[in-house]
Amino acid sequence: MARAIAHLGPQVVVVGAGVGGLATAIRLRSTGHKVTVLESHSWPGGKMRHVESTAGPIDAGPTVLTMRHVFDDLFRSSGVELEAYLQLERESCLARHFWPDGSQLDLFDDRAKSINSIVQFAGARAGEEFKHFANEAEKLFTIFESPMMLCAEPSTIRLALAALSAPSIISSLLPKVTLARKLSRSFSERRLRQLFGRYATYVGGSPLQCPALLTLIWRAEEAGVWRVKGGLHKLANAMAQRLIDIGGELRLNNKVSRITTEGNAVQSVELSNGSTLAADTIVFAGDPRALATGLLGDEVTNVAKIALHQPRSYSAHVWSFAARTDYHDLQHHNVFFAADPESEFVDLAASQTPIEPTIYVCAQDRGSKVSRPDGDERFEIILNAPALRNGCGEEEEYEQCRHLTFDTLAGFGLRFQPTPEECCLTSPKTFDALFPGSAGALYGQTPEGIASSLKRPRARTTIRGLYLAGGGVHPGAGVPTAALSGQHAAEVIEKDLAST
Repeated sequence: MARAIAHLGPQVVVVGAGVGGLATAIRLRSTGHKVTVLESHSWPGGKMRHVESTAGPIDAGPTVLTMRHVFDDLFRSSGVELEAYLQLERESCLARHFWPDGSQLDLFDDRAKSINSIVQFAGARAGEEFKHFANEAEKLFTIFESPMMLCAEPSTIRLALAALSAPSIISSLLPKVTLARKLSRSFSERRLRQLFGRYATYVGGSPLQCPALLTLIWRAEEAGVWRVKGGLHKLANAMAQRLIDIGGELRLNNKVSRITTEGNAVQSVELSNGSTLAADTIVFAGDPRALATGLLGDEVTNVAKIALHQPRSYSAHVWSFAARTDYHDLQHHNVFFAADPESEFVDLAASQTPIEPTIYVCAQDRGSKVSRPDGDERFEIILNAPALRNGCGEEEEYEQCRHLTFDTLAGFGLRFQPTPEECCLTSPKTFDALFPGSAGALYGQTPEGIASSLKRPRARTTIRGLYLAGGGVHPGAGVPTAALSGQHAAEVIEKDLAST
């Protein structure tokens, strides 16, 4: 699948082989640049990682793939279709939702099916309320996709003009209208408010504080959720392989310890093994807070200083393990809600582990068109947690998390044999060690507050030749948005090189 691409232009070094870094590298290599990606870990993908098990590799990071068109476009920009590297299957059931009272709700990529499901779940009024909610979410997504997600330099004026083009959505953009407040107006049914309020956690925040604009996430899901054969980490492997196939270089186990500059322009990267690689253009695709805190040297601490002052997003406790279960009633994506919809977020705001968690379970070997496997199957379980937890050792953290997770799920009838061991748990402290400068936060800066989306660092920095990509920069956390950050970085690099 190699494609002959001439070596043009200067050396580009990308620091970090996460989704944002790989997307940047593929796009720049596709236009002829000489690109080298340096990754400190032994795997590509950053947080899109996996662990091994007796049942095969298990995802230990993101599990949901939406906005597939972003990756279709990325691979086409390099000359091939995405299917040349991956097998994907659309999940007609977006997720199955469970409540402690025994109620259950499936939502689908077909609006009529979702409406029918909601009517059966909560009555005709709830169905009508959902129709209005879904229509508004679709309108929000359509209006803000271009001036926000697809724009490398979004501005307040551009967003205001977009909002004025559809006056009916302005109420969702007012400063004091949080997602929770918006949902209280949209749904009379408490469980539906709880369900759609969970979208705030997709970007690491609370529905009590995040803007109502996040209702547009529904449209991203309704437009399609895809399951990658073998696990979502295969997407990162495919991106890495595509980069290599078109002549890019990927160096794993190469940790960058310093970025050097001269005359306010990048000069080189220094590796922890003592070697140096000169570069005219450097893309830092890690958490931008690592730059601001001096982890990449004193010469770049003025970059992304806002990351020092903005609160961190949520972290998580993530279980990845193989086990058996007699529980038949699982889809690929499953959410087990707490009885109290607000307790979890009150605890998180106080930097405490929620005592009544809502729990997400990915049954990696199950799906709309997949039969339940015999024997061991692969699971990833995620609970929200505060970043940088204090006063809790790893052993205490494991015991507490084990109790919260598996006793809670047992209350729903979901039990695993055997119960996962401590090695199956990734904690906030582990995430902080894996991704330096992150403070364990999985989504970068907090998404809370109406202006939070405009406060993220952008691709272009104040140092000539230094650019940013990844989930910690605009347009924000998430698999497709991290890939879009790479597209933005490549675009501004091309512009700057052309103007030079």
